[in-house]
Amino acid sequence: MSHQVPPSALVPDHPKSKIVYIDYLKVLLTALVIAHHAFVTYGAPGGWYYSEKTTITGAIMAMTMFVAVNQSYFMGFFFFLSALFIPSSYKKKGATVFIKDRLFRLGIPLLFYSFVLAPVMNYLVYYYAGEHHITFLQFLSGYDSWISVGVLWFVVALLLFSLLYAVWKSIATSPPDVWPMPAVKNILRLGAALAVVSFIVRLSFPVGWVLDPVGFQLGHFPQYIVVFMVGIAAAESKWLDQLNSGQYKKIKTIALCMIFIGFPMVYAIKIIFDNPLEWFSGGLHGEAAFYAFWEQITGVCIMVALFAYGKEHLNMPNALLSRMSRCAFAVYILHPFVLISLSLLLRSWDVDPVVKLMIVTPLGVIFSFLLGDFVIRIPGVNKVI
Repeated sequence: MSHQVPPSALVPDHPKSKIVYIDYLKVLLTALVIAHHAFVTYGAPGGWYYSEKTTITGAIMAMTMFVAVNQSYFMGFFFFLSALFIPSSYKKKGATVFIKDRLFRLGIPLLFYSFVLAPVMNYLVYYYAGEHHITFLQFLSGYDSWISVGVLWFVVALLLFSLLYAVWKSIATSPPDVWPMPAVKNILRLGAALAVVSFIVRLSFPVGWVLDPVGFQLGHFPQYIVVFMVGIAAAESKWLDQLNSGQYKKIKTIALCMIFIGFPMVYAIKIIFDNPLEWFSGGLHGEAAFYAFWEQITGVCIMVALFAYGKEHLNMPNALLSRMSRCAFAVYILHPFVLISLSLLLRSWDVDPVVKLMIVTPLGVIFSFLLGDFVIRIPGVNKVI
């Protein structure tokens, strides 16, 4: 499943008036997740519940660039932002309550997605796209994918990381180290180090290889693990108070260059040498090494640039964004249902999938947030998400 958030996972407890930009960045990331899966539906590489790929080369290139840039940072950024408030939550609640809270707030959505939402979505695709006109009960009688976390692989990983943090805190005997704000050169070094580790991991677990049933693409996990740890360090070292966007202007320039110069170079290598696309995903290939370096350096630069931009430009109360941030986790859970429904409604429309993409993407974002806002108003639901 392509990659590619709640009070507990992506909307942590913190003083809203001081650092609201964290929540607003999560709103942006959640919208990008929706767009990402819409692009995968209509032409970009990747797996999804339902797909209807365009054959227009230029459109495929643009869609591929969009999802490749997203993949370089957006899920890693979710892990980083989520980690920022874990130490304060652990300190406030204590180990036992912290673990129970995580299991409650993350475990219930996992069960709902796997046992309710996933069967419904798979049935819709089977019935309408597959044209197997059977009842839902007939479909369930032969259904064998009950452990299906889908996009909630992120929640599984966040739960695992949180539990490991609790274990580490329970055995740690010394206070956490205080780290200085990283200099630009150290950020680039981190990206390069992640590239090397990612390349090595992808020798065995190329991009696209999924660990079932938890849905982990292990080829991306070096970044997820490291940026989660960096988020913990940032919290312990109070980077939020020290962040100055001016010190990372070079990072913004590097990120833009990596996107608009670096990615076309990746595409050029594919065209010039005409080697299989799989060579970029992993294995002992120069293409895999080049792609790993492009992806990781691009990713860490975008994360830092967005983080700095958020503090400078988004750190002020906004009623609409606050309301959207409150339902962001519900949106993350429910957006596959919205996208699948919209895509199936337009399935018989005889136009190129690119046209459908232009309609489904904005509608997917709008209806996902409207549905999320409605769901969190259901009595009892707001206690979970």
